[in-house]
Amino acid sequence: MKKTLLYIIALAFSIAVIGCSTEPPSVRVHNERTDKANVQIKTTTSTINQNDVNAGSTTNYQEVAEGNIEATASIQNESFSPTITFNATNDNNYTVVVVNSNPPTLRVDSSSK
Repeated sequence: MKKTLLYIIALAFSIAVIGCSTEPPSVRVHNERTDKANVQIKTTTSTINQNDVNAGSTTNYQEVAEGNIEATASIQNESFSPTITFNATNDNNYTVVVVNSNPPTLRVDSSSK
């Protein structure tokens, strides 16, 4: 009886720990324009450069620190570099979209992990 009770307590504790775990936010870049783009993603702790993102392509997700993020795009054949700032929170994925507009703009799409 004591072993069964101990097993149930250990199982409940394991489920609680797994259910309460959080994952850091992740960011990727999607380029809707017809030219290559270089996107710099500045977090509170580091800077990530996604270079040569081809037209119509999407990069892989990269984990970042939770907090404010600033993304700036340098687009081939464009003199204007759009910038966007957003707040990244745990358990979410973010896609920085280089929008095919004139002048170029950035948009951030988010989804739960």
